[in-house]
Amino acid sequence: MPRIIWKGAISFGLVHVPVALYPASQEIGIDFDWLDKRTMDPVGYKRINKRTGKEIERDDIVKGIKQADGDYVVLSEDEIEEAYPVSTQTIEIETFVPANEIPFTYLEKPYFLAPLAKGEKVYALLRDAMKAAKVVGIARVVMHTKERLAALIPDGDALLLNTIRWADELRPRDEIAIPGAGKGAAKPKEGELKMAVQLVRDMTGTWQPADYADKFTSAIHALAAQRVKAGRTEKVTPLEDAGAASAASNVVDLTELLKKSLATRKQGGDARAHAAPAAAPAKSAAKKGTPARSAKSAGSTKAKRAA
Repeated sequence: MPRIIWKGAISFGLVHVPVALYPASQEIGIDFDWLDKRTMDPVGYKRINKRTGKEIERDDIVKGIKQADGDYVVLSEDEIEEAYPVSTQTIEIETFVPANEIPFTYLEKPYFLAPLAKGEKVYALLRDAMKAAKVVGIARVVMHTKERLAALIPDGDALLLNTIRWADELRPRDEIAIPGAGKGAAKPKEGELKMAVQLVRDMTGTWQPADYADKFTSAIHALAAQRVKAGRTEKVTPLEDAGAASAASNVVDLTELLKKSLATRKQGGDARAHAAPAAAPAKSAAKKGTPARSAKSAGSTKAKRAA
């Protein structure tokens, strides 16, 4: 059973659907650990001061944003948390679009959404309404201290959240030499195209994801099994991993506000402006007028010294 990585609510109009977010994918490739070949000790990453070469403690590390002049703006963890809006616990649907309008290149990582206490009915209501309208929701959500764009997708009995890349995260296609379809571009002969179409049709079937597997991983596991059978293994002292705690939230179920949401939108108002707020995160919103500290005034190291 995967662990909950986020709790909050889906918000559309005045309606809040309390949900929990679960990872919908898992890594199945080979996870090679680094070992010291002389002692078979685990090898990890150390926090090293790049100028002095000395290891430093976690508490001595701050986060800085490099500026054009080489200085840094230093932000504390509290300042970073306070900079995020209350919507850190809300999946805010901004619009609905036909699913086929989202190119594959934008899709990033899938997650399952499951209803929380007393949220089953409104969860099913949103899922079935999206199925009937044949649309997906485009939403914003803050996960792992980053705001993400996402598609909310009805899939069978479930609602999926698939993160989407921002438009400026995709490289412009004109940077790549791609053959065009216009006049003067490379064009296959009619006979070649006919044979290619026939080949594509002959190879066309139904999508069965279980028919495909990671052959490389299977081969490496088979090789490892041969080594184990031959007694060719090494003793390594494992290191303990620290677990991460999930944040909890309390969200109001607002199923009765569907009619008000529709009425408000028909009147030209912004339904979201009247929505009941989701539970606030642990930290309050950022205080207005609180400037970020400059590294120069805080005595931070210059870029040339940090390099």
